[in-house]
Amino acid sequence: MGDVMSLKFRFENVLSENIGNSGIRYDELMKEAEKKVKNCHQKLVEKRESKKLGFFDLPYDTETADKILNLYEKLKHKKNFVVIGIGGSSLGNMAVNSAINGVYYNEKKKNTPNIYFADNVDPEKLNDIMEILNPEDTVFNVITKSGSTAETMANFMILYNFLKEKAPDKINENLIITTDRKNGNLKKIADELGIDNFVIPENVGGRFSVLSPVGLISAAFTGVDIKSMLEGARDMDKICSLDNVEKNPAYMAALIHYMFYRDKNVNINILMPYSENLCHIADWFRQLWAESLGKVTEDGKNVGITPEKSVGAIDQHSQVQLYVEGPFDKLVTFIEVGKFRKEIKIPEVFNHIEGLNYLAGQNLSKLLNSEKKATEIALCEAKRPNETIFIPEINPYYVGQIFFMFEVMTAFAGELFEIDAFDQPGVEAGKIATYALMGRKGYEEKKKEIENKKNVRREI
Repeated sequence: MGDVMSLKFRFENVLSENIGNSGIRYDELMKEAEKKVKNCHQKLVEKRESKKLGFFDLPYDTETADKILNLYEKLKHKKNFVVIGIGGSSLGNMAVNSAINGVYYNEKKKNTPNIYFADNVDPEKLNDIMEILNPEDTVFNVITKSGSTAETMANFMILYNFLKEKAPDKINENLIITTDRKNGNLKKIADELGIDNFVIPENVGGRFSVLSPVGLISAAFTGVDIKSMLEGARDMDKICSLDNVEKNPAYMAALIHYMFYRDKNVNINILMPYSENLCHIADWFRQLWAESLGKVTEDGKNVGITPEKSVGAIDQHSQVQLYVEGPFDKLVTFIEVGKFRKEIKIPEVFNHIEGLNYLAGQNLSKLLNSEKKATEIALCEAKRPNETIFIPEINPYYVGQIFFMFEVMTAFAGELFEIDAFDQPGVEAGKIATYALMGRKGYEEKKKEIENKKNVRREI
């Protein structure tokens, strides 16, 4: 990686050397690594080489990145960009935008389009979007691999009709379709309209797709350097391809969570970035971790580590009390930023007031990172495990690194738990019930089954 720094993973505060019997001993960690890591690593390598796990290849697809950037050059004069998708088709987009562009991106003066997310089928939210936007200068990017996701297709049908009624001559220009290469309803629509759609690779699931066109298109349209993001992921791949757990942060993090779950009944993983701009990465990670690892094993055991989001320093005043003195079932993962892109110095006012004058002249970044250190200390004193992902600064390169590390960490955890981290049968069951309740053809028997089921109901 030349002179470029990588993110760092600090895990000393999960060890018994720092938190006593609540932790795990380093020699036990290494003993477990010796037993499991090489075997699990080999399984991942085999799946990668057989092209079962396409997310590994996404950072190397620079041809698609060029295609996206060429399209952006043609449409960069547009004022707005709408992502129509849900789950893995929207959370990564939100994470990239807030991380790189900031939480108030739409309110800033800039030369790139505003971005909006039509993710939920909440009629008030979608109505607000249509009230705000002029479809003539708005790009709509609909994203669903199957083309049958009820929420996405409902929102798409509404917004397509909105575009058709208000700016019919702009349909082919203002509509971007991201879907399967060959199959599905969206592919049929793309062919009917004569639109060359962007492809979600067959071997890439939605929650692992942020580095594909799913996440890269909206990133490019909001000015993100997507090539730098892919470069960061490629460099992280070099590190995460090592079978030495002491050099591979993704493997080490997965092994730690697995051992705390198995040996200590720690079943909650709290991701706590000390950066407002990284809060949506925690939202994205929740889906990645929950859908991948909440499974039934082959021998019928229910397994899973519940992911939770917390934001520093805000949640020091709402959640940390629980983390420090509540049940011993949580492992806190901090994200710490080394250098913030913008700095603010606290002015030297109210110097005459004891208890405020210590703040005067200090940088806000120092206060924020001191708050993180203080929370870390409080957890350690309470013998509660915690770990830190340190990124030198927030930029596309390091965001690419953190996405890729979390994806490999999740895939490796699946091997440790001996489950398929890439299916989601629980989600599919809910989709089938939705199709039945909404009267989709082919689901009549399921609808009868739901209607005839005798459930006890109580209400006040």
